[in-house]
Amino acid sequence: MKEIWWQTVGSGNRHLVLLHGWGLNAEVWYCIRERLASQFTVHLVDLPGFGRSAGYGSLTLAEMADEVYLRAPEQAIWLGWSLGGLVASQVALVHPENVTALVTVASSPCFCARDDWPGIKPEILAGFQHQLRDDFQRTVERFLALQTLGTESARQDARHLKDVVLNLPAPPVEVLNGGLEILKQVDLRASLEGIKIPFLRLYGYLDGLVPRRIAGLLDGRWPHSETVIFPKAAHAPFISHPLGFCQAVEDFCRRHDV
Repeated sequence: MKEIWWQTVGSGNRHLVLLHGWGLNAEVWYCIRERLASQFTVHLVDLPGFGRSAGYGSLTLAEMADEVYLRAPEQAIWLGWSLGGLVASQVALVHPENVTALVTVASSPCFCARDDWPGIKPEILAGFQHQLRDDFQRTVERFLALQTLGTESARQDARHLKDVVLNLPAPPVEVLNGGLEILKQVDLRASLEGIKIPFLRLYGYLDGLVPRRIAGLLDGRWPHSETVIFPKAAHAPFISHPLGFCQAVEDFCRRHDV
């Protein structure tokens, strides 16, 4: 049976939907959940096939976004980390009338490197897909280590991410492969040029998966959006710098009255 796991906390008059990244689940927001719940009504979601959202196979980005949107409140702020940033962006593109603001975290409209675009090399993503069949846990642990590499709290942050993965059932390999296919194939650079809602992009300066060069390239391409780069953060700034992260989100929402 297909069922999206969804939890709502807080009682703020603004709805905030949080979408996690590849291989993980909504427990990744543990370190900022309480702070955000004091300001917003926060909706914690396990993406289809991940964590406690069981019964799903491999989905396209559009299918994943549709499944999540069916449970979402109207007039919400959508915040997505990494793969979740693509899902949140897709929701905002298809349902702009019901999305009051979009926040992407350590995310890229095009994760895979192209001739004119920095990103993850296709052979690295292909390697992850191949390794998943042989050793799920080791492959995911390697991916998690890349997300915190270079930060002052790298070991602690990687341990937190690992605990999030191992405390819940492992996603099926089919689901993990489907997520990697989205990272390999999707390109929303042109689609998001026309988005009209308030749009914030948050990055880690030390991120090894989403190069900081992307922030500058999109500043020119998407002048309607705003950028914050955390100087000492990598791919998970909300874990390494929770207070600064929450402050950036709250300030953005206050400036745009959303």
